[in-house]
Amino acid sequence: MNFDFSDDQRMLRDQARRFLEENAKPREILEGDQPFDRGLWKKIAELGWMGAAISEEDGGIGLTHIDLCVIAEELGRSLAPVPFASSIYLGREAIAIAGSPDQKQAHLAGLCDGSKIGCLATAEGNGPLMPKNIRAEVSGGKLSGTKTPVADGDIADLAVVAARSGSDIGLFLVDLTGPGVARQPIETIDPTRSHATLTFDGAPAEQLGTLADGWRNLEATLDHAAIMLAFEQIGGAQKALEDAKDYALNRYAFGRPIASFQAIKHKLADVYMKTELARSNAYYGAWALATGAAELPVAAAAARVAGSKAFIFAAEENIQTHGGMGFTWEFDCHMYLRRAKHLALIIGGERKWKDRLVSQLEQRNAA
Repeated sequence: MNFDFSDDQRMLRDQARRFLEENAKPREILEGDQPFDRGLWKKIAELGWMGAAISEEDGGIGLTHIDLCVIAEELGRSLAPVPFASSIYLGREAIAIAGSPDQKQAHLAGLCDGSKIGCLATAEGNGPLMPKNIRAEVSGGKLSGTKTPVADGDIADLAVVAARSGSDIGLFLVDLTGPGVARQPIETIDPTRSHATLTFDGAPAEQLGTLADGWRNLEATLDHAAIMLAFEQIGGAQKALEDAKDYALNRYAFGRPIASFQAIKHKLADVYMKTELARSNAYYGAWALATGAAELPVAAAAARVAGSKAFIFAAEENIQTHGGMGFTWEFDCHMYLRRAKHLALIIGGERKWKDRLVSQLEQRNAA
């Protein structure tokens, strides 16, 4: 198997990096009052990135999931302040996995051209995502309950909601601009990625897929998202490492660059090793996703755990390498730590994914 990118994918990566270096301005969102960069979102839509991994018949551009992973790494590197993860990795993937042909026809095109923003609403406060913790309920096509926090729930047009229907857990499509929906923005550690509490009071809900397959479809969606988020995490970790290295080469102490001190060398070497370990797991996940391999759940969980560890570690060590300057608002170090913490929780924390990795390995070994 080949874990490297093709020439076309490398060209896509280079073009995406140049574009985002010129256009992604997360600090403007951090210091302003807008929930996301609408201008950047429009430009990304024009580039067609949101249509990657969706067929042209369903409104996409026909690229593969590996191409989408390439884009994800550059979005993570730039800290792009747009709802790409919520709308594409989560909302769009759920519809692509579980939706009927009519549902795909109705919703995928709008998500792929950026005219609609999607999200996935699963959490109901503290606690792991488990069937017993889902209390939102659909009865007679009406949804009632509360979901919090929901990434980009304050700006999304369409939500895929995990809710109970009788004894089953299903996925349901809800128009967030319709009746029976109340939204309350909430503050999180990363203001460049907005969140909200969504309260449903008899909101019309359309079943997505079958109830019997609801939980399986949700897990499949999260596996897909875990791999793409892992690429965002290694993109952020790599940029944090580069920033730390550049600062260490240019910051002098006792007449020499601090990069020449053994403590700094070991610190950056540790970041490099964790980032490369995460990269190898992410590449394995991308292969499993693109080929539909049976190893996909294991590869997704491994990529998720390694990516979360690598980005948080790289962001923390970047701050430490910068010393006192790393704790100031003027430097961007804190922005990478904010995003690292956010991405580590957006689809469940590290413990959840470690448990999933162990359970999947046990199932595979028992077979």
